[in-house]
Amino acid sequence: MKKSIEKIFPRPAQPGMVGDGFRVYNMVPGNGITKRRMSPFLLLDFNAEFDFGPSDHIRGVDVHPHKGFETVTIAYKGSVAHHDSSGNSGIINPGDVQWMTAGAGILHKEYHEENFSKAGGPFEMVQLWVNLPAKDKSTTAHYQGITADQMGKVQLPEEAGVVNVIAGAFQDTKGPAKTYTPVNLFDIKLRKGGQTAFHIPAQHNSAILVINGEIEVNGESAKEHSFVLFENVGEEIMVKANEQAVLLFMSGEPIDEPIVSYGPFVMNTQEEIYQAFEDFQAGKFGTLE
Repeated sequence: MKKSIEKIFPRPAQPGMVGDGFRVYNMVPGNGITKRRMSPFLLLDFNAEFDFGPSDHIRGVDVHPHKGFETVTIAYKGSVAHHDSSGNSGIINPGDVQWMTAGAGILHKEYHEENFSKAGGPFEMVQLWVNLPAKDKSTTAHYQGITADQMGKVQLPEEAGVVNVIAGAFQDTKGPAKTYTPVNLFDIKLRKGGQTAFHIPAQHNSAILVINGEIEVNGESAKEHSFVLFENVGEEIMVKANEQAVLLFMSGEPIDEPIVSYGPFVMNTQEEIYQAFEDFQAGKFGTLE
């Protein structure tokens, strides 16, 4: 049975800035889509292609804390550098993914990679926040830097395109990302006329972000930069590209627990939020300059 489409949302009218380096359209939460509706996905910020131009000032987001969830940054164009208080650092280039588990608490900063910043050029990124279940919110913070050549790759029949599997499994190919709850995250690239079909558990909260191009999904048209939200009915998803297209597909088993969030902290109770602030102010997230 085809997975029913609940609604196709256009891109928000105006972007917002995260720091001075990320010009994003906030897709989740928003448009009536709550954190709980998209659980385990708490947030989706889409930096649609934008040329920031060359700069001697390195744009980005300065040191800030996180606790209780994971941040996933997917690079399509441009390069992003990362440092955190656990001693991790890295650069992601087009096709790469940075998967940071904040867990019990971490400080980090992310910014345009120095050479990219000086040269300028098109910049296109997605950042997801993925919730952690209560039993894992105090896990030690850690980092997965996943390069494009480490992705699970499925070449589609008839040269229709390729599916890069970041997390979960597409057909029999698994992605390299280690997750705390069942999550599928696919970077799908289709040529004009290319199509594919796959099955996702009915209970998964599922969506497609159309990064580039225009598609038909289960018979409905979705334009560039739109967000296709599926109902929790049916399992089959069929996608056809009306023009060359890049898609981000996400699905996850909902975490059926209370969500209490305040800024960079996502916990299960208000008391835990207070404790997160105390831990941060007491220096328990480490140090980072």
